[in-house]
Amino acid sequence: MPDSRRIVILISGRGSNMQSFIDAVAEGTLDAEITLVLSNNPNAAGLERAEEAGITTACIDHRLYSSREAFDADLLNTVNAAEPELVLLAGFMRILTPVFIQPFAGRLLNIHPSLLPKYRGLHTHQRALDAGDREAGVTVHFVTPELDGGPPVLQARVPIKTGDDADSLAARVLEQEHKIYPLVANWFLAGRLTHQGSKVLLDGQAVPDQGLDYQTLGPDQLR
Repeated sequence: MPDSRRIVILISGRGSNMQSFIDAVAEGTLDAEITLVLSNNPNAAGLERAEEAGITTACIDHRLYSSREAFDADLLNTVNAAEPELVLLAGFMRILTPVFIQPFAGRLLNIHPSLLPKYRGLHTHQRALDAGDREAGVTVHFVTPELDGGPPVLQARVPIKTGDDADSLAARVLEQEHKIYPLVANWFLAGRLTHQGSKVLLDGQAVPDQGLDYQTLGPDQLR
């Protein structure tokens, strides 16, 4: 039997959230083994970072496929071979189809840089600024076939400051991303977090529809 704490991380770029998992494992705050880092982009800087950490890497270039479904089928086979308990999308810039999503239903997580359900898709920070919002943030959620529409688990909020632009706001949100994503993975791998139907449960209690608020977590939840 494979280790039940095996995780696979999918990336498309520099892999900053991936690095937060590498660091958490190294520091002992995340009891897991990263068995594979996979990218759809052969030039993703995160692949080199993963290799330097001694992690197996792979690339499946989406540009070589005639359809999303064909790409997802090969992606599924490669990820399955790593026998993960949990699959993490960490800046993976591909819209996945049910070909990949359904086999991993309930054990596929994503992190999205907005307070969902606000601002699904791209350019989230600029959209928050353009709307005159007072705060922005990030959401970890389970993945379903609806783009950025799976049930939220945890959100972290960041105040929007006078003079913020998309880059400055993104930098502060990213700091929160690196805190909450490994935490949610830890909950899942410890058997504390489950996705049942449309409901998310943490320690047997229903998570609010908008997800938990990181800033209000109790001591038992911050581990």
